Amino acid sequence: MAEAFIRFDRVGKVYQAGEVAVTALHDVSFEIGQGEICVIVGESGAGKTTLLNILGGMDSLTDGSITVAGREVSSFSKAELTNYRRLDVGFVFQFYNLIPNLTALENVEIAAKLSRHALDARQVLAQVGLRDRSGNFPAQLSGGEQQRVAIARALAKNPKLLLCDEPTGALDYHTGKAILKLLQDTSRQKNMTVIIITHNKALCDMADRVIRVKSGTIQSVTRNEHATPVEEIEW
Repeated sequence: MAEAFIRFDRVGKVYQAGEVAVTALHDVSFEIGQGEICVIVGESGAGKTTLLNILGGMDSLTDGSITVAGREVSSFSKAELTNYRRLDVGFVFQFYNLIPNLTALENVEIAAKLSRHALDARQVLAQVGLRDRSGNFPAQLSGGEQQRVAIARALAKNPKLLLCDEPTGALDYHTGKAILKLLQDTSRQKNMTVIIITHNKALCDMADRVIRVKSGTIQSVTRNEHATPVEEIEW
């Protein structure tokens, strides 16, 4: 592989809970290439979300270093982290985090305004199948529709890196598959690096790279030479 787009080098994270030190990550090292889909799989409490939050600049590490596109994110100042989150990273959370008093279109537009190279909000909503729902408020949308708004909001920023925390965890099977196909297609079309954390091992087949996490450490890193299209995956 050419120069890694993302590199974790012996990353550790320890949380202090009163007098008790809790190790969330220990000696975590791996690389991810640009344009790859990476699935990070592990049981609840394995450290997946901590790993994602540190990569996204929402949490700090205790040891080691993280490099993204040749820049050491782990050494960024608060101002640099703010710009990194705003310009380079898109986030898709399990529970949407939409602004309730804004329409679907306005939720996407407010994120697009943060980016220098934003995509057209209406166009992105159409791409996720919500052209006719742009004027609806979150409470007027189904769970699947709200998640598609959340993905549109992340994609409208046109980020280099899309981080997804259990993006289908609250969705039914068919809606979940449609959303995963959208993520896979977007990665291929835009050379966007997409990282999905999940406990659903069936999703490993859709990935270019699979990282298995257990008890805060990396169990294995596997490269799929022929990732499976989402529509061919069953679980």
